Amino acid sequence: MSHVGHMNEERIKQAKEILAKDDRVVPKFWQEKYRREAPRNWDLFYKRNTTNFFRDRHWTEREFEELARENCSNEKELKLLEVGCGVGNFIWPLLEAHPRLKIYACDFSPRAINFVRENEKYDERRCHAFVCDITSDQLVDTIEPQSIDLVSMIFVLSALPPEKMRDAVLNVCKVLRPGGKVMFRDYGQYDAAQLRFKPGHKLEDSLYVRQDGTMAYYFTVEYLRELFVGHAGLVELENEYVYRTVTNAKRNLSFDRVFVQARFQRPTQD
Repeated sequence: MSHVGHMNEERIKQAKEILAKDDRVVPKFWQEKYRREAPRNWDLFYKRNTTNFFRDRHWTEREFEELARENCSNEKELKLLEVGCGVGNFIWPLLEAHPRLKIYACDFSPRAINFVRENEKYDERRCHAFVCDITSDQLVDTIEPQSIDLVSMIFVLSALPPEKMRDAVLNVCKVLRPGGKVMFRDYGQYDAAQLRFKPGHKLEDSLYVRQDGTMAYYFTVEYLRELFVGHAGLVELENEYVYRTVTNAKRNLSFDRVFVQARFQRPTQD
């Protein structure tokens, strides 16, 4: 069950108490190592899991009106950039549903990009997958500035440390056309996954490292607004928490998944 709104006040109180108990921060040497080796750790993630970890994301059309069939069925070709494409779980349902959609897909894991290119659904006439670190100025090497209609950032920015997020957002905005939109979904503050981290996994407030060395950041809508509106100059169309209560009947447990979902638009006149 998913809904937009507010988490139960009692659960917020419990979440704050859990996070307050974790005052151990990963030593500086290891913090720097995890930041430096982020691309390598994600590449190893895809080596271990290949294409079996994530399911295809058929829900994106329902959550983002820009991807609804009626809005992608006109005669004009739409260009979409999928940032952090992984092995293509976002790409394949969209290519099938929207014959006039051209997708650029990037990831900083070479192994993930190889999986995309090797997929039988990969069509070079409609999809171009390439390795890219969006925190550096590499996007414009492949994509013409101000040429993309839609950018999707689905569970990708959370893999970066906060000090690199600003550069990533600015680089994405360079290829977004005036009037173009960013579609965003990622982990939200007090998500059950954040509360499950044991002491010793915290790099800084809201930023954690998993057992496999990959990082996870948990967003507030305020910080998201600061990144996309205050820093990048986009217009906020939507920016809210989405809650999903997950129940384990066998163990008689329920917990809250918390996400942030947002849409931002580049002004027609900068």
